[in-house]
Amino acid sequence: MQVLEANKPFEIQELELTEWKQRPVKNNFFELVLIKNGEGTQCINYNQYGYKKGSIFLLPPLKCHSFTIEKPTKFVFLKFTDSFFKNVNRINIDRNEWFKEASYILSNYNQLPGDIIKNDVDRNHLESLIGMIVQESMNYGNESINLATSLMTSVLEVLIRNIKKSTYFEVPKNNADDRITKMLTYINEHIDTPEHLRVDHLSHIFSMSSAYVSEFFRKQVGMSLREYIIKAKLKLVEIRLLNSDFTLTEIADDLGFTDVSHLSKTFKRYTGISVREFKNNGEYMLLKRHSCAV
Repeated sequence: MQVLEANKPFEIQELELTEWKQRPVKNNFFELVLIKNGEGTQCINYNQYGYKKGSIFLLPPLKCHSFTIEKPTKFVFLKFTDSFFKNVNRINIDRNEWFKEASYILSNYNQLPGDIIKNDVDRNHLESLIGMIVQESMNYGNESINLATSLMTSVLEVLIRNIKKSTYFEVPKNNADDRITKMLTYINEHIDTPEHLRVDHLSHIFSMSSAYVSEFFRKQVGMSLREYIIKAKLKLVEIRLLNSDFTLTEIADDLGFTDVSHLSKTFKRYTGISVREFKNNGEYMLLKRHSCAV
């Protein structure tokens, strides 16, 4: 076992295993897993997906995944950690943009099994980026930290590009209307800009009448547009509360809540607990989709 750290914006771990053993998982953003060699199956939420050399997965920040190893397997785990966002002043990047991109991935990836990458070009990009990060992490130093962090930004961009191309949103499986996936992608990309979420604006973007937008959305997603937007915002609230040092005032302002009181009341109405209780518990509520097999 080899564990590599780089000032804790992330952690890299290389493991060669013949049998899977559940690893301790701290609540954080997520892990990217590269299969360097070997064969077997991945399981999340009682769903299974075969893996082989070159497979790339995202693991949710919960103890809800496992691998059945059929042939000895070398895993590379690239874990995004919350301490990066809390100590970012030592690293020369745009904190808000980095956090926004990582949060987008976590809040929109549906924690289903399967290879996250859909084309060989992006797969090769990620394999190269991960390889470079491993090398830089082993050659620990200030220059390595800055370069590795830049490489991590590129990793995020590749992941976001593939998530946008795929149906990771929670919509009925028999849904044949691709307009809803495009609408959900648009809403989640602009979740922090209320003017983009108004019915009249969405009707213009998607060439529907204002009266039909809400009806269409409810029929396709199974909840009202307003409820979806609120829950999407609260997922980001959860991420910020557990993984950053943003204040409640900053979170309320950034996500379009009237004030801290409005945010707190809305949060409790949808999660059943107060913001203080949530932070003390340290576990996601709305972001946690289902219990998983261990």
